[in-house]
Amino acid sequence: MTNNNKRVLIICQHFWPETFRISDIAAGFIENGFRVDVLCGIPNYPKGQFFEGYSLFKKRRQNYKGVNIIRVPEIPRGNNSNLKIFLNYISFPFFAIFYIPWLATRKYDRILIYQLSPVYMALPGIILGKIKGTKILIYILDFWPHSLFSIFNFKNKLIRNLITQISYWHYRRADGIIAVFKGIQTRLINEVGIKVEKTIYIPQAAEKIYELQIKDPEIEQRLGQGFKIVFAGNINPAQSFDTVLKAAKQVREAGYYDIKYIILGEGMSKKWLISEIDKMGLTEYFEFIGLVPVEEVPKYQTEADALILALSRSPLFEYAIPAKLQSYLAAGKPIIGAVDGECQRQINESGCGICCDSGDSANLASNIITIYSMNKSDRDRMGEKGREYHFKHYERNQNLKRLIEFVFNDHRIIDEEYPELNKLGI
Repeated sequence: MTNNNKRVLIICQHFWPETFRISDIAAGFIENGFRVDVLCGIPNYPKGQFFEGYSLFKKRRQNYKGVNIIRVPEIPRGNNSNLKIFLNYISFPFFAIFYIPWLATRKYDRILIYQLSPVYMALPGIILGKIKGTKILIYILDFWPHSLFSIFNFKNKLIRNLITQISYWHYRRADGIIAVFKGIQTRLINEVGIKVEKTIYIPQAAEKIYELQIKDPEIEQRLGQGFKIVFAGNINPAQSFDTVLKAAKQVREAGYYDIKYIILGEGMSKKWLISEIDKMGLTEYFEFIGLVPVEEVPKYQTEADALILALSRSPLFEYAIPAKLQSYLAAGKPIIGAVDGECQRQINESGCGICCDSGDSANLASNIITIYSMNKSDRDRMGEKGREYHFKHYERNQNLKRLIEFVFNDHRIIDEEYPELNKLGI
């Protein structure tokens, strides 16, 4: 059977024009001769409102770079309150189930579930796979219940155990599991009881466009002079902006007045962030660009003198790596980090930047000043080390090849990033 005859159904609540990397993965499958259908929701992340031109009755069938998109109804996230997010979470798998009879009439060689939160977004794919006898693969980005427990600390042991068993039930139904972090893979083997040969670690790879330096005179003029530190991503509590703001205030109080923070993105914490910046008297040092297409992000990163990354303290982040790290590494600019665990290890070992612990605003401020005070040639070398690390571990095409081999050919190509674990076959 040739690639041209192989068809995969991807199930994921979020897809283009929302900025999740499954869109690039699906396009990569098309580039390699596969046929791809995507069952997803109506775009509304992160603002919580349906994107312009989309509704329950508009743009329910689309094509993206050859990918056939089927959109099921869902309740938008609204104001991102706990209730609205819960309704959004349950609405997608609920409505997706009604598409199973129609999907069952189509032939798929594989079903790939791109699993964010919640884990039960995988349920429609599991049901369809069992009905059709089609291999089911889950690509885990949010490992449940650990991802949930990092946000909501349930004290009741009975509830925690119930959620854990429900989560693990989903994973045990899969014929293969791709873990976006090595820590997820080891936990799947040691805690969930998944056989090693059914698992593989394949990190998220930044889209190729992030490797480009793109000069845009209009953006250059808009951002103006001074030392520019860029943040690109979702503005939510996990990003530890309180640490960034405290550090920014300390930097200003130390007499550095020409450092500007450029914020790309939207999210549930944006209003709070703007309010806090105003309270701290930092408004003139921050500029909010808003949500921009993926294709536009490299234009801002090209103008950056450094990129900033901060995460809240959580057991989850001991092994989790934010997707923006891959984008930052590809951009070839020095990274200023306030993160723990695996993310800190990669920044320090690659030499791509300077990193302190999560929540350490004093050291973050000191590191900002250190990067600012460097010669440009030293900063450029730091950025180049990040690009070297990117091409060794995170380059899009080599990771896409590994994903294709595992999904379609049941072939595990082991990564080279964790040699000690690889000796064990993990």
